[in-house]
Parts: sequence; C-alpha cells; structure tokens
Amino acid sequence: MAKKTYDLLFKLLLIGDSGVGKTCVLFRFSDDAFTTTFISTIGIDFKIKTVELRGKKIKLQIWDTAGQERFHTITTSYYRGAMGILLVYDITQEKSFENIVKWLRNIDEHANEDVEKMILGNKCDMEDKRAVSRERGEAIAREHSIRFHETSAKANINIEKAFLELAEAILDKTSGRDPPEHSDKTNLKINKTTDSGGKSCCDFFY
Repeated sequence: MAKKTYDLLFKLLLIGDSGVGKTCVLFRFSDDAFTTTFISTIGIDFKIKTVELRGKKIKLQIWDTAGQERFHTITTSYYRGAMGILLVYDITQEKSFENIVKWLRNIDEHANEDVEKMILGNKCDMEDKRAVSRERGEAIAREHSIRFHETSAKANINIEKAFLELAEAILDKTSGRDPPEHSDKTNLKINKTTDSGGKSCCDFFY
C-alpha cells in the first residue's frame, strides 16, 4: 500500500466568467507557467499541488471550471466537498466584475455554508486597459466579507500568495481557530519568492 505523502487534502474551485484567466491562474500556480494559447476549458479540469503550511503537507486539488458556465450549469456535485473558492474576474472587462454578484449567489445556493471564498481581480498587469478600479474590487469583497487580491498570471503577481492565503484560512478553520485577517507567516513565505518584473499595480497590495 502506497504511503500517503500529505497530511491534509483541500479541494479548491476556480470560478468566474469565461475568458477571465482562470486556467492561466491555475497553470501559473501549479506549473509556474504562462501561455496565451489556452483554449476555453471544456468541462472541468483539475491540478494538484502540495504545499507546506505550519509544518503540515497540504495537497491542494484545484478544479478549473468550464469556460461557458453561464452560472446555472455548475451543479451541486461540483461544489460538494469544496473547502475554498477563488472567484475570478478580469479587471479589463466590466461585465465579468458585474457578474461577481451572480457567482456569489451561485455559491450560496450550491456550496457548503462555511466554504472559504476569495475574489481575484485578474490581469492587473494590463493597467492601460483597466475598466474596474481596485477600490471597487475591495468594496465588493468588504461588502461580502471575502478576501481580495488583484493578480496577474502573466506577470506572476499575487498568484501564489492568494492560493496560500486561502489554504491557510482553511487550515485555521479545520484547526478550530478563527482565521487571521492577514497572516504574516504566509507573507514571509511568499516574499521569499519574489514576483517577476519591476513595480506593478499590485506589488503593494496587502
């Protein structure tokens, strides 16, 4: 019988409108790779990445949804067992931000009540095409008491930080403790792997 190589397994979901960069976010985190040649995800795909937090090996099973969900086709079975959800919009696409509210409703209907959520404003490297201010992203996250980051899969900004922060929040919950607002431990770990490139719109965030 194979020896188990991890202590805990967390199921995470990536959801959001088609084209916001969910697959790019996933590949940047899992493989540290970026390509512009992804086709829309057909059906559902997932990646595995094992991380270490507080001396525990945690296997993250990260599910990437189909590109053409249109909100109603993601079923309860997909959400079943999910411990964390990353809700992604594209800062250059106003509509994808407006649809965050619909996605949150979808989560409320289908996911576990205590699922940890995080909103990601992706493509923050495209400042010249920005349609949604960071302040608006922060405001909707505050309104729903959800964590928030602006990210760029292309420039590798805040991707690892977001996943580890979400995993740490789940770890806090499973350990029976209230999650901290921001964990210095996570930030220290992330800062060792500096984002590529110079200063960006998001380097200072959180």
